[in-house]
Amino acid sequence: MNQKTAVSNNSLLDVKTIAKMAILGAAAFVLMMIEFPLPFLAPAFYKMDFSEVAVLVGGFAMGPGPAVVIEALKIVLNLLFQGTSTMFVGELANFLIGCSFVLPAAVLYSKNKNRATALKGLVAGTVCMALMGVIMNYFVLLPAYGYFFHMSEEAIVGAGQAIFPFIKSKLGFVAVCVTPFNLVKGLLVSVVTLLVYKHISPLLHK
Repeated sequence: MNQKTAVSNNSLLDVKTIAKMAILGAAAFVLMMIEFPLPFLAPAFYKMDFSEVAVLVGGFAMGPGPAVVIEALKIVLNLLFQGTSTMFVGELANFLIGCSFVLPAAVLYSKNKNRATALKGLVAGTVCMALMGVIMNYFVLLPAYGYFFHMSEEAIVGAGQAIFPFIKSKLGFVAVCVTPFNLVKGLLVSVVTLLVYKHISPLLHK
């Protein structure tokens, strides 16, 4: 193979990778729109969706870098079609929380591509997402939502108290509502990802 052919093949590979990331980014955005609350865990303004399934599929197939790109594309598409009500604060926080889930899983899987490693990566990602969720909700998301939607801290805590009456503070709200919500989300997304990845991955490796 001469240099010209090698360059041509690399360019084709780049085009294919970009196309795959674009398709998965669009799929993640569509899945993001199909959201629903988990009222037994958290107030209705916390919504569950399966958008990270598309991001994880891309991360497992193409690596952690493309996973970050797909996550970013999802957020950008959401901004284009839905706009922002928090001056991009909520979107940035959601991007960071999403990356905290998909990156550990994609990094671990890239080192040893088998089902056991995928499972370990998904567990690690779920734990990281739960931890990042605590930090981002306590310091960024809840203050931002309180500011932009004119909700006091007492009102936010009160929404949690309606489900768990023993919640007394913002920290209690994050620990009792947000953390279990993210753990359940990580579990459900992980199960779906494990079920669909082997069926989708051959298409991504063509």
